[in-house]
Amino acid sequence: MLYLDNAATAPVRREVLEAMLPHLAHGFGNPSSHHTVGERAAGVLADARARVAGVLGVRAGDIVFTSGGTEANNLAVKGISLAALAHRERRHLITTAIEHESVLASADHLRRFHGFDVTSVPVDADGRVDPDAVLAAVRADTALVTLGYANNEIGTVQDVPSVASALAARGIPLHVDAVQAAGWLPIDRPTTGADALSLSGHKIGAPQGTGVLAVRGRIPLEPVLHGGGQERGRRSGTENVAGAVAIATALELAERERATDAARVGAARDALIAGVLDAVPGALLTGHPHHRLPGTASFVFPGTSGEAVLLELERRGIVSSSGSACAAGSDEPSHVLTAIGLDADVARTAVRITLPHGFTTAIPPIVDAVAASVTAVQSGA
Repeated sequence: MLYLDNAATAPVRREVLEAMLPHLAHGFGNPSSHHTVGERAAGVLADARARVAGVLGVRAGDIVFTSGGTEANNLAVKGISLAALAHRERRHLITTAIEHESVLASADHLRRFHGFDVTSVPVDADGRVDPDAVLAAVRADTALVTLGYANNEIGTVQDVPSVASALAARGIPLHVDAVQAAGWLPIDRPTTGADALSLSGHKIGAPQGTGVLAVRGRIPLEPVLHGGGQERGRRSGTENVAGAVAIATALELAERERATDAARVGAARDALIAGVLDAVPGALLTGHPHHRLPGTASFVFPGTSGEAVLLELERRGIVSSSGSACAAGSDEPSHVLTAIGLDADVARTAVRITLPHGFTTAIPPIVDAVAASVTAVQSGA
């Protein structure tokens, strides 16, 4: 079985498991406890925090460990916006129509329960947003701009540094959802310019249930989880020490391998895209042809059913998906695909193939399997 749904989740790396194990088997202390066992755990947590901060080019105090990308996005979007409302009476949020559900649902929560006005900046047919359009949407009461670095369904990469630079001149904070970008693109603050940045461990070789929000210390942040005041009062709850070690280890490994890995996997992605477009009449690439994640190849096959094609692919030993795992099982067409101009019926034919880090498998058999699967669905076999 060839697993090609790595944008949904990636296997846990052996090095990460080995780094975690001592803190699961023996280092079980609560970092908030004032005794030797607890203080030892606190030291491990502090070390993991510093390691994550080193990769992201931020201060250790800027790091908030979370349960994953969804929580990190919720904390950033709600926490920064509500703090801006409380301190500066700002009640306007800017985003785009192709963001992850955790961002869009957080924005909708602010609209419904706190009276926020939400501006959704349009994207073009390739899923790119114009930085000038983002800047044009800024108002005197704008609390936050939230933007995905790379889209989880079509792989399109945004010009985050340009957006960040323009917003910094206006004093508007930028939150960047970098969940899909980690390990493929530079995500350090000097490069992105982001005021807040979300990561998820299970996309880069750490276990599910681990994540990070890096948020500049000068940015007021209202917590969404209240309790014992852990994480400097920004995220209450006993910290997952082993999980923090895991995401620190995975992030360091991903960054160390990023440049070489992105080039190699990107070449394989290009061969896959060219092969599928050549072998499958009527196939269409979704997302930007060049500004896209190295591991993401996303298509629509008009006249088919995406789910049926995926079932045929699995029969041929390849596991993939139609798009976001968070929307799996829904009959609704992808909000990302309709936002880039595809009609609902075509959007339902989507197939997303996401290659892993370290990918070395031959491309022609994958292309053959895709072509055979589409043909089988079209023929009703």
